[in-house]
Amino acid sequence: MLLVLALLSVPVLAQERAVTGTVKESDGTPLPGVTVQIKGTTRGTNTDGTGVYRINVPENATLIFSFIGKTNQEVAVGNQNTVDVILADDSKSLQEVVVIGYGTQRRQDLTGSIASVSAEDFQKGNIVNPEQLVAGKIAGVNITPSSGQPGGGSQIRIRGGSSLNASNDPLIVLDGVPLDNSGITGASNALSFINPQDIETFTVLKDASAAAIYGSRAANGVILITTKKGRSGDKLRVSFSTLGSVSTPIKYLPVLSGDEFRTLVNERGNATQRALLGTANTDWQQLIYRNAFSTDNNLSVTGTALNIPYRVSVGYLNQQGILKTSEFGRTSASIGLTPRFFDNNLRVDLNLKGTIIRNRFADQGAIGAAVAFDPTQPVYSNTELYGGFYESIDPATNAPRTLAVRNPLGLLEQREDRSTARRSIGNLQLDYRLPFLTDLRANLNLAYDISDSDGTIFVPREAASNFNRQGINNIYSQKRYNTTLESYLNYVKDLTGINSRIDITAGYSEQYFRREQPTYPDVNVIGTVINPAGTPSDPKNRLRSYFGRVNYSLRNRYLLTATLRADGSSRFSPENRWGIFPSAAIAWNIKEEPFLANARTLSALKLRLGYGVTGQQDVLNDYPYLARYTFSDPTAQYQLGNTFIQTLRPEGYDRDIRWEETATYNAAVDYAFLEGRISGTIELYQKNTSNLLSVIPVPAGSNLTNQILTNVGSLRNRGIEFAINTTPVRGEGINWDLGFNVTYNQNEITRLAKVPNPNDQGVLVGGIAGGVGNTIQIHTVGYPTFSYYVYRQVYNENGRPIEGLYEDRNADGRITPDDRYRYKFPAPLVFLGLSSQLTYRDFNVGFTMRGNFGNYVYNNVLSSRTSYANFTSSQGFLANVVPGIYNTAFANPQYFSDYYLENASFVRMDNINLGYNVGRIINNRANLRLTGNIQNAFVITKYTGLDPEVAGGIDNNIYPRPRIFALGLNLDF
Repeated sequence: MLLVLALLSVPVLAQERAVTGTVKESDGTPLPGVTVQIKGTTRGTNTDGTGVYRINVPENATLIFSFIGKTNQEVAVGNQNTVDVILADDSKSLQEVVVIGYGTQRRQDLTGSIASVSAEDFQKGNIVNPEQLVAGKIAGVNITPSSGQPGGGSQIRIRGGSSLNASNDPLIVLDGVPLDNSGITGASNALSFINPQDIETFTVLKDASAAAIYGSRAANGVILITTKKGRSGDKLRVSFSTLGSVSTPIKYLPVLSGDEFRTLVNERGNATQRALLGTANTDWQQLIYRNAFSTDNNLSVTGTALNIPYRVSVGYLNQQGILKTSEFGRTSASIGLTPRFFDNNLRVDLNLKGTIIRNRFADQGAIGAAVAFDPTQPVYSNTELYGGFYESIDPATNAPRTLAVRNPLGLLEQREDRSTARRSIGNLQLDYRLPFLTDLRANLNLAYDISDSDGTIFVPREAASNFNRQGINNIYSQKRYNTTLESYLNYVKDLTGINSRIDITAGYSEQYFRREQPTYPDVNVIGTVINPAGTPSDPKNRLRSYFGRVNYSLRNRYLLTATLRADGSSRFSPENRWGIFPSAAIAWNIKEEPFLANARTLSALKLRLGYGVTGQQDVLNDYPYLARYTFSDPTAQYQLGNTFIQTLRPEGYDRDIRWEETATYNAAVDYAFLEGRISGTIELYQKNTSNLLSVIPVPAGSNLTNQILTNVGSLRNRGIEFAINTTPVRGEGINWDLGFNVTYNQNEITRLAKVPNPNDQGVLVGGIAGGVGNTIQIHTVGYPTFSYYVYRQVYNENGRPIEGLYEDRNADGRITPDDRYRYKFPAPLVFLGLSSQLTYRDFNVGFTMRGNFGNYVYNNVLSSRTSYANFTSSQGFLANVVPGIYNTAFANPQYFSDYYLENASFVRMDNINLGYNVGRIINNRANLRLTGNIQNAFVITKYTGLDPEVAGGIDNNIYPRPRIFALGLNLDF
């Protein structure tokens, strides 16, 4: 009988043949774990770690390819032996479960404003910090790089800033660990400790109904970062990537060449000044900048061992800066374990991350020095004095002139400013489904965030920059300990009788923050104490919270979310310690209504309305309500005999200081058409911040200080967001995704004093270079924060500004500070992002573009270098000027003229990426993918400075952002 069966099976087997292929995502990345099934049968297989499958199929078979979050695809095999497939994102099922505060939620049940970007949609290339992954990707989120410094961070604003003096940064939650917003000594950016290659999703909670569950720290929005994890049943997969890049300066500030400067001095200077001229033609900016090289290498291992899914990764990044001597190095490692026990009732998530960062900080004073240093002088002198660098010398003493500009290259090469910072972040999260009540889960999260940093600053005694004090030989250090304990119960029940679903969460949170800040004496190279050590500090603060949330869904159409959080902060007195932060939101899934059941073109339509209150207590002073005495400056001491006594001085304080609160209103429409090929959202919002934590002037004689931190005033942000994501082309072997978002945000101060005074000009802010204590910005009721406060320039018939002549706005016949007016502001009124990704077979090409409109920048470089007084000094040295001097012909600086306010609107091509999937190599053991990127490809702007994107709006020789060319290689085994 066995022989007969075998003979009968021969023709059947002869009719089958092997089919192989590769399944990829829309960006060309191989997709492991895809189910490949023969239609009409139960036979199938899965793609391996490199996206490759192999299956025997009968004649005229059809294969079905399916994967969570992707659109199923059916392909008739015919007589093909190779069938390659690209699976497109399915808007209906993509991220069906969305990460929210303290848990997850079905996307269809969301009522708040939540935007999520996953790994396949991140920006590509030489990405050093996490926030760079989503720049330009999310409506309402404006990310402004602070500078081009290696490892430097960005200013993140979600729907505008909500505070004047407290933090405007969002809360960052990494795998359930709320991070401290304040910086780490020795690191240019606290987020640089997180390796972007480990990140899986980046979720932003924008409105209060979504963020209020975090209460006290959510006034500026919340960013939830989830890292990559192993999955149950994963086979061993090893991934290696390497990226090499070169960064190049894009442009230099226009200054006079040596010949041009000689001509100017000969025409405008006197005999003494002409005698100071040299014979060289030195381009100092060319000397201090360079082409910088970087490498980023990452290795990860994912799989399942002893039924425990795991992911282990290590990374090494070395990034040179285009400013000579600047460098950033990062070594990172992470371990993630996600086992499940007791029939999957106990879920364990263990995350451990460790990072070591090594920096060398360049003396950024060299940037301004390169603009101002005399271009007729050589780089090096004929003597060994001052390290051989040319410096302006006083012939009477043979010492560097006190106020002279220092040699830019000498500033860089004669300074060793190095730091090492170590940080570890980890948490253990236990989620247990109770066996006696399976709808109830108990969750416990224990987390820590600790760092330890130290650094040294060394300048040799012969350096002109510190000649009088005979060099610098200083050290510094800091330790930080942050711990978190959170626990909550979550009850989810489908009430089938009334076609409802209820989701209830109630919990407790406690966070502890401590910083150990030792102090060290300021010493020179030979060990002389220039300034004694100050008083070491060990500040601490604690947050304690109780929170609850109810989500209710009726017939999958009518949705309700209500949240309440009570927060207690040690930064406030016992009587003001607690703040209550409620929120509520409703949503209507209109598409689920019967009257739209047959609307095939319309895939989704939801209306959302929300309101909530969030809090703010994140100020630099941990004890603002306590009477305090601090030691005076070490240089201000009383002499008693031969003893010098350092005095104690009282600090100002407000016993009644309390929570700053932000109330947010949100209305939105979510939409999708053509089975999700067109989807997006339109949102209107308004944020009203009251009890502003603000530093205000104190009338003379009313206190022991001239400024005090207190609750005063209010401000408002309101705007509209529009986002659309489309798939214009979807076909066999080709897919094109296109996304666009635009945000309009208007900011206004609505109150700025406890007792309103219509004659009060406001609070002066925004210090500038030039003069002592000069400011160029102001906070005033009825105007945006940080509005510029300037004179209106008067011009002659040729359009040239007339020196010292401004509009007499109060018509008193004189030009006084009362004639200054509020004009423009640094924050953009409109910002947008445009992203495209086209995949054709094994190739993919894409770009990300950003734009800001309505933002203005005060060009402090021009205001400091466009007067004839700038090139000379009574101390006998010359300094360069910029060609703009021929447009102004100012004899003396005119710092407060609105002539120096420039429209800094721009469109920036942030990223252009190209990829090619080579396929399987090394005897089919690995898949190879090649990538190429150009970052900061071009900028379209009218701004005359180096870069129109200036956080804070005052351009005073910022570290320029480079253009980066990168080539990468990815291997998956």
